[in-house]
Formats: sequence, structure tokens, C-alpha cells
Amino acid sequence: MRRTRVLTAVLALAAGLLAGGPPALAAGAPEPAGTLAADTYTWKNARIDGGGFVPGIVFNRTEKDLAYARTDIGGAYRWQEATKTWTPLLDSVGWDDWGHTGVVSLASDSVDPDRVYAAVGTYTNDWDPKNGAVLRSTDRGATWRKAALPFKLGGNMPGRGMGERLAVDPHRNSVLYLGAPSGKGLWRSTDSGASWSQVANFPNVGNYAQDPGDTTGYASDNQGIVWVTFDESTGTPGSATKTVYVGVADKENAVYRSTDAGATWQRLAGQPTGHLAHKGVLDAENGHLYLAYSDTGGPYDGGKGRLYRYATATGTWTDISPVAEADTYYGFSGLTVDRQNPGTVMATAYSSWWPDTQIFRSTDSGATWSKAWDYTSYPNRENRYTMDVSSVPWLTWGANPSPPEQTPKLGWMTEALEIDPFDSDRMMYGTGATIYGSENLTNWDTGAKFTVTPMVRGLEETAVNDLASPPSGAPLISALGDVGGFRHTDLTKVPPMMFTQPNFTSTTSLDFAESNPDTVVRSGNLDSGPHIAFSTDNGANWFAGTDPSGVSGGGTVAAAADGSRFVWSPQGAGVHHTTGFGTSWSASSGIPAGAVVESDRVDPKTFYGFKSGKFYVSTDGGATFTASSATGLPGGDSVRFKALPGAKGDVWLAGGASDGAYGLWHSTDAGATFTKLANVDEADAVGFGKAAPGASYQTVFTSAKIDGVRGIFRSTDRGASWTRVNDDAHQWGWTGAAITGDPRVYGRVYVATNGRGVVYGDTSDTGGGTGPGPDPEPTGACAVTYKVTNQWSDGFQADVRLTNTGSAAWNGWSLAWSFTDGQRISQLWNASHTQSGATVTARNTDWNGTVAAGSSVAFGFTAAKSAANTAPTAFRLGEKACTVS
Repeated sequence: MRRTRVLTAVLALAAGLLAGGPPALAAGAPEPAGTLAADTYTWKNARIDGGGFVPGIVFNRTEKDLAYARTDIGGAYRWQEATKTWTPLLDSVGWDDWGHTGVVSLASDSVDPDRVYAAVGTYTNDWDPKNGAVLRSTDRGATWRKAALPFKLGGNMPGRGMGERLAVDPHRNSVLYLGAPSGKGLWRSTDSGASWSQVANFPNVGNYAQDPGDTTGYASDNQGIVWVTFDESTGTPGSATKTVYVGVADKENAVYRSTDAGATWQRLAGQPTGHLAHKGVLDAENGHLYLAYSDTGGPYDGGKGRLYRYATATGTWTDISPVAEADTYYGFSGLTVDRQNPGTVMATAYSSWWPDTQIFRSTDSGATWSKAWDYTSYPNRENRYTMDVSSVPWLTWGANPSPPEQTPKLGWMTEALEIDPFDSDRMMYGTGATIYGSENLTNWDTGAKFTVTPMVRGLEETAVNDLASPPSGAPLISALGDVGGFRHTDLTKVPPMMFTQPNFTSTTSLDFAESNPDTVVRSGNLDSGPHIAFSTDNGANWFAGTDPSGVSGGGTVAAAADGSRFVWSPQGAGVHHTTGFGTSWSASSGIPAGAVVESDRVDPKTFYGFKSGKFYVSTDGGATFTASSATGLPGGDSVRFKALPGAKGDVWLAGGASDGAYGLWHSTDAGATFTKLANVDEADAVGFGKAAPGASYQTVFTSAKIDGVRGIFRSTDRGASWTRVNDDAHQWGWTGAAITGDPRVYGRVYVATNGRGVVYGDTSDTGGGTGPGPDPEPTGACAVTYKVTNQWSDGFQADVRLTNTGSAAWNGWSLAWSFTDGQRISQLWNASHTQSGATVTARNTDWNGTVAAGSSVAFGFTAAKSAANTAPTAFRLGEKACTVS
């Protein structure tokens, strides 16, 4: 993950994030106002698999296969062992609380594994207007309650790979600690995270900032208290653990300890100085506290580092660094102990960008080490591992590096590293782009090679800047931060490669020629090289254009309806136009620099622009623009607009801010006049999809606030009425960057998120269109096991296992049952579902539809209930009754 993800959220703020709808995290959230129409949609991700920084992985210490991952802007996930996939846990975060998709720390309760906690908040400076919070769940993250904090947290701030800052007492699990940034100190909860108070006697709030002179407040923030570790050998069940270690962002005073359950604290005597302790991992069995040090807070920087072992009984410090400090050009951060064999320790050189990251392993408590790779004779190297990225092939980046670099890389920004506490052969580690792992790790110790593969399916972490769904060719083309973008020919499969030639660090804008969809253009950011590229085969292959003088960033770009010309508004230069494919550009007149540009979808010589409240029109291919006389448009630049395919001069404009004009406008005269839709409170993105059956006008989609509710909306009657198509469980924080329907599938909508990738929804109300097909009807016998796994006053969690007891495989399944006590499903995972009254129908996803004879498929859900919660007694697979146990 590169620093550009920071800018994504800054741009999001500029786009009107301060407005919003009701949160969907805490119990007792207000009911939506009015009688807004709603549709039941099935939501999925267009598969990319990863795409961003994973700074933390947490395994539960008492329940096998229970693990969580946190991301810096894209929420948290729970591992599903049966399918080897990750389930997103924070999709319910709403527009107002968008910052709570940044997770600075996670904690899984080892006493009660159903409990999990997340410390959330994206920025500690004014980029995020809200304070942080601690979210608590008693159903493994299916639902959450929120405890607001009186300070901000920084899931996407410098130092976010240190940790974990949040920890649960392993003996008295009602006690938790949280390390705060910004000089706010150490905090404690004694009621399972419901309330928090500062530990007043903790002596050090930290003093390290990456760049104290940074006027934005981003790099100048005090990174504060960075980890908390309990010594489980110093407590008994039900009583608070006596010894607690705390890491502080202070190079001279990095580690503190309490031996009286937090009543008093002391700086550990004799500790090394001059570095920050990124991690503190305790091997209680052998009495060793391991510490990974770096000269900076990371995750990008770090030039020197050390590893130390502290003997908890004697107070002895031992430098166990695998290389001399003079030979390091990186810091250490990733750190883990094999709980099955506690003398086995691993660590990462997290900031070794070139030629690759390094992973170190010791089987004698740090006395000696081996490396994941080493040089034979420079620049040649020998690896202890093999890598197989066939499941996520773009991880090679399409690169062909010279030794000692290799592709795919072992990683970079490798601050999360964990050995499964129940399985010495399984290890996972996070990188700037994915989660890698191994399931034969102990091969390392025998001389055989261990295998590294992506373990990231279901974890979608890209920030989306723009989307296009052409009428032919690939159904989806995306512009993404950090990984550039993809062409999806199949939404259920990972594309083979991101856009290359050139490979932008972030693609900021893309467009296609409406009547010639094979012609596609994209613009983006690149440290050195061109900022624009073209394709003549629908985005399958690309070639670079030439930049006008002064270009420093991608800006926005528009393709003429027939692909004969282009208009580009890059950063660092004014608006330009060209005929052909950008071998030379001419400055456009009459339109200010920085304007957002789009094309008419019928007339190849008509282009549009918007800047600072003014709409601009060109009818000569972008050579000259004229300001429209339209008034009442948003005064700022938080605006996105699109022209309707098939209708010349039909333009929809969304945007604004809460302190001025804000909403959705429509023009049918090429922007000469606009009419504001009175039934839309606020809107931030607009797009079009296939018309509803019997309708002549295309379906309009918008990310908006309508009738007091924030959500994703659909109109099939030119905006006269609106239907909400998402729900409170599917909000994804901020969704204002881009939205588009699919011109070939009625009801399908693609939504840009800031850290959860491209989500797309299909309607259950096909209206005779070409949406989802009929339910699959497998043949043969079936058996169902239904089990309530957790229950509370007004809700419960259940698991369902469906077994194929017949003799033939199923290729798709649909399981139906009825509740008798008014239960209503709120969230369901590993399947899609609909509920009509008491009847629930669960259907396979794209990846678990095939069930061999004798095999099973499982899914789970949470639901609301009243006093009674009678279990269903009959299940039907299509038209066949299943045996129930």
C-alpha cells in the first residue's frame, strides 16, 4: 500500500463527507424516516482479492481456526476455515461514521471467543471530523455495539502497523486496555468495553512523531501508546492479570510494566534506547518478552532495527538481532512466537522495500536465526520458499525485474506476522497488497521448501476512484488507488493483471467511447512517466499517450462518443484536447484548470465541464468551452456528473456540501438549464443502467440521502420516485466516488467504496429483466443441521450445515425454511438470502455452489427475535424435503 491511500480519504472529505445518514452499529439506532421504498438486493464484491495494506492479524488463543484481520481503511474481517475465506465485519458502518472503517487495533477474547473488539477511526487530524470508538461484539463481529471515545484514532496514520494497541485481560476478560495516540495516554475498560477511562497514573504518553514540522497534522501527531501485552502466567481465572507490559512511542523510554494489575507502572530497567518498540510478544512458558525495534514508526519508513529478548524473571536484556545493526537498512516489526513450540520465534524486516522483504526464523529463542532467502553470489539468491500466486496472478505486477529482485515479491510493509497458535505449520502475514501464508511452514526447519500462497480471498481492500460498465465487452472496468485498476470479464474471478503499460500508482479517471466501447482512456498518477493511456480493445491492452507540459497528476479525462477525440483535465496543467490518441495536445479555452470533464454520449464533438459552481459546454470537440448561464448549482468542487447514453444533451449532476447547495440536478438541454430534484436531499454520485422492463428511460442510480436516509438508490422513472437498494448491513462507509449501473443487466449496480473494493448488487425484483436466474434445483437427498450458537435478549446467531446425502454432485443449491416466532435475519454470510414474511431462502454464492456427494456446505446468520426462538423443523432443497437434525 502506498501513501496515495491517504489522499483518497482527503479527496473524500472534499467531496461532502460531513453529511450523512443514521449509523447502523449500535442497538437502538433510529428508524428511517418516511415510507421510502426498498428492494432486496444481493451484494457481492467484484473479485480482486486484497489490494491494500493489512497491518494486523489476530488469532484467538483458545479456539482453533478463529482469526481476524484489520485493514487501515477497509474495515475488519473474520477468517472462515471451512472455505479458507475472509468475511467482512464492518460493512454496516454508515456515511456519517465513514472514519470507523479504519481499524487501528483488534482484540479477540480468549476467555469468551464469541467476543471481539475493534478500535476504529481513520485519522487523528482534521481529515476525519469524528472521534474514534471501540466497537464490541458478542457474536464474532456479526453485530456491534459502540463505545465513543473522547479522542481520535488513526487506522491510516503513521505507526499503524505497531501494536496491538487493544488487549483483553486473559483471566478477567471484562478488563481491556487501549493505547491512544496524540498524547492521550493509556485507557482501560472494566465493563467489557462499554465504557473507558484514562489510566491516570500511567507515566508516559509518548513523544515520537514522524515529522513534527508537518502542518497538516498527519505526520506530526504523537504516535502515543502502541501496544499492550499481558503475562498470562501472573493471573488466575476471574482475577485481573498482575503483570502487564506497555509499549510507548518514545525512543528513550519504550517499555513499561505493571506487576499489580495496573495500580502502578515502572519503566523497564536496562532497556535499549534509540529505537521504537513496534511489537512486544510474550512467551510466558519460557519467561521471554520479545521486542521488535525500528528507528521510525513505519509503515513506509525504517532504516535501522534490532530484536531483543527480555527475561521476565531476571530482568536480563539480550540482543538477539539476526544481523548486526550496521548491516540493517530496515526496521523490525512483524513478530510472532510458535505457541506449540515457544522457542520458535519469527520476525520481519518490514521496511525492506528492495530487493524484497525479509523474514527471519529462530528455533532456539533467538540464539541463532535463518532467513527466508539469502544471497548465493550477489545478485543471485536462494529462497527457502516457493511462491504460488496463481489464485491472485496480478501480484506479480506484470514485472520482469533484474536480480536480486524477483516477482512476485515476498512482500513489503510486512508488519503483521502470526503463527497459528494451534498449528505450527500455518503462518499468515500481511503486506502492502495482500495476506500471504503457508500451511507447511515447518519445512523451513528440515531444509525442504515451504510454500507461500495468498490467503486473502474475501478480503477486498481497494479504494475506488472511478467505474465504467460499457454496453459491450467487459462488464466492468475500474480505476483504483494503489493498484491502478482492472478489467473484469467475469465478476466472480480475479483478473489476471491490473492495467499495465503504463502501470499507474493510482488511476484517477477513466472513460470509454459510448458508440465504440473498444476505445477506452484512463488517466492517473505516476512518479515518473506518462499520466494517460489508451486502449483499442476494451481495456485488454494499453499504450501510453504523451503528456502536455506541466502535468503532475491524472485528473479527469473524457472520450468522445465515437472515440475520435479526447478531453483531459490533468493536475498541474489546464484542460487540453486532442484528436487521435494523445500524441499531441492543444490547450482548451474558456474553461478553468482543474475542471471535471465528461463527454456527451451521442454527439462526438460535445464535451462538458464543471468548476466552482459553473457548468461549461464545448461543441467543437473541446477546443473552446462556454460557461452555461445555469444557476443554483453547487458552489464548490465536490461534484460528479454524467451524460445519459442515447440522449444528446441529457446530463445529471450530483454534489454539493451541507453548508450550501447540495443534491441532484437534471438537464435536458446540454447544461443550458438545470432542474434540482426536490425529492433528493443530498447526492454525491450518479450513474445509469439498463432500463426497467417496459420503461423507455434508463435506470438512474445514485449514492444519496433521500427522505432522510443515506444509501444507494434506484429510479426507473427519471427520478420521480426512488427505491433504496442497499440496507443498514451494507453501507461501506463512504460511497461518493463513483456509481454506475450495468447497461446489460437490469437492476445491477456497481458501487465505489473507499477501502472495500467494488461492490455490486443484483435485485430480487427482476421485473422480467435479465437479473438473477431461477433457483437451482439439485437432485438427490439432503440433510440439514441447524444450531443456535449464541443468543441474547433481542437476537441470536445460528449456523446451518447442508449435506448432500445423494449420489450426484450439486451445481447450485437453494435452501428454504420458515420461522414460527417472527425471527428476522439481519446478516447472513457464506450465502445470499431473501426473506419474505416468515420464509427464508438461502442460495449458494459464486464459490460454494458445487457440493459433491457426501460433502457439506455451511453458512451462518444473525437475526432479531422476540421472547421465543423456536428452531425451524422443515427445510426444503428446491422442492425436496431434507432430513433435519
